[in-house]
Amino acid sequence: MTLVTKEAPDFKAQASMPDGSFKEIKLSDYRGKYVILFFYPLDFTFVCPSEIIAFDKDIDSFRGKGAEILGASVDSQYTHSAWRKTAREDGGIGEIRYPLVSDLNKHISRSFEVLLEDEGVALRGLFLIDKEGIVRHELVNDLPLGRSIDEAMRMLDALIWHEEHSEVCPANWKKGEEAMTPSAEGVAAYLAAHA
Repeated sequence: MTLVTKEAPDFKAQASMPDGSFKEIKLSDYRGKYVILFFYPLDFTFVCPSEIIAFDKDIDSFRGKGAEILGASVDSQYTHSAWRKTAREDGGIGEIRYPLVSDLNKHISRSFEVLLEDEGVALRGLFLIDKEGIVRHELVNDLPLGRSIDEAMRMLDALIWHEEHSEVCPANWKKGEEAMTPSAEGVAAYLAAHA
C-alpha cells in the first residue's frame, strides 16, 4: 500500500524541540507548509545520526522553500533529548534545529506503514507532504540503507515547480532545468529536444 495522493495520517505526540524543551505537536499544526517527515529506527545507532545531521545541515534550504523537517523514531522524547545533549564525537547528534518526534507506542510508524513489526522499529520511511496535508512522495529504505537528502530536496523542488507552473518533471529533473507540458505535444517536444 502507498499513502501517495492520500491525506497524511494525523498524529499528536511529544517531541524533543530544538530549544531543549518537550512539546506536544500535531502533524496538522504544519498545514500551510510542506513537511518532510522521516522515520529512522533508533537513537544512538549508526546510519541514523548521519541522516539526522545531514537534514540539519540543509535545514535553512528546506525552510527557504517553505518546508519543515520532522524526524521520528520509536524512542521517547527523553531519549531524543539525551541524544541531542551528547556531543557528536561521543556518538550523539548535538544541536539539531528541528523536532524529533517520540513514537514510543508505535502508532505513528504503524499508521504510515513503516513499522517493522518483528523488530519493533521503523524502516527508513520518508514522506513529502504538501501544504494541504496530502502525501505527494514516499520512499522507504531497509534499515542499513541511508537516504539521500539531495533527493528529498529534488522532490520538494519538483513539487513546487509543478504547483507553480503546472508542468511535470521528467526523469532526473533538477531545479533550473526544463520541465514538460503535460500533453502529447509537450512530451514529444521535450523528448525531441533531449534525444
